[in-house]
Amino acid sequence: MAPPSPPLITTYQSESAMHRPLQLWRSMGHDLLASRELAWRLMVRDLSAQYRQSLLGVVWAFIPPVLTALGLIIAKNSGVVNIGTTDLPYPVYVVFSVALWQTFVEALTGPLAAVIQAKPLLARVNFPREALILAKLGEVFVNFGIKLILIIGLFLGFQVGVSGSVVLAAVALVHLILLGTALGMWLAPLGMLYEDVSRGLTLAIAPWLLITPVLYPVPTQGWFSWVVKLNPVTPLLVTTRELATHGVVSNPTGFWLASLFTLVMLLLAWLLYRLAMPFLIERISA
Repeated sequence: MAPPSPPLITTYQSESAMHRPLQLWRSMGHDLLASRELAWRLMVRDLSAQYRQSLLGVVWAFIPPVLTALGLIIAKNSGVVNIGTTDLPYPVYVVFSVALWQTFVEALTGPLAAVIQAKPLLARVNFPREALILAKLGEVFVNFGIKLILIIGLFLGFQVGVSGSVVLAAVALVHLILLGTALGMWLAPLGMLYEDVSRGLTLAIAPWLLITPVLYPVPTQGWFSWVVKLNPVTPLLVTTRELATHGVVSNPTGFWLASLFTLVMLLLAWLLYRLAMPFLIERISA
């Protein structure tokens, strides 16, 4: 009698989503649209908590640019630092620029903060992960709207004219915010696992500010001018500032190159975020 044949063992392997790229992008777009209502609820919850648990509330949106401007104005008038000539009254220049820089930083740190705060929720509930990013984007725009009140007040107080291209300044601002969001999404998956990412990002923001023309005009000579110009934040921030005031863009080529860089980085970051999140959630749930 022949010995019984060994039982057949069937191994199932999940197919990588990258094998069907069109289906993957279609699914990503569908989930992005489906996450709008949840993103709105998350944004309202976080904004309410942010300002409800503070004595000064929305005033905190004004304090950093005002204090920075006061310190630099005192240093500039006393001759401690040589800022150079700006195309706007310096108080307006520095407050407007710091507000734009803070908006970029909020967009940069938003995705990382979102996934870290949502760890318990991600481990228990299945929902479109894009909602976390959209909620933080909404917070960034609301916070800038609050800062805009201060900026408009300074424009009126110093009698700074606004050009007809101010509508285009909003487009440049969106590009600046999307750049921060894209870079933040690159860091978010790794930041879920290691706190070093969040700490390292905090340390990197200060020197990054120094190579961005926020507190000084764009330098035109020397090696430092090349460092500033190669910074992708520079053309987006400067173009936003220029379109909102005199309407003449000093570096259109740099703006469009930075915008193209932003688009590519955003799409790749979204793809990485989409593919990495299931594995990360499984790991933190174990």
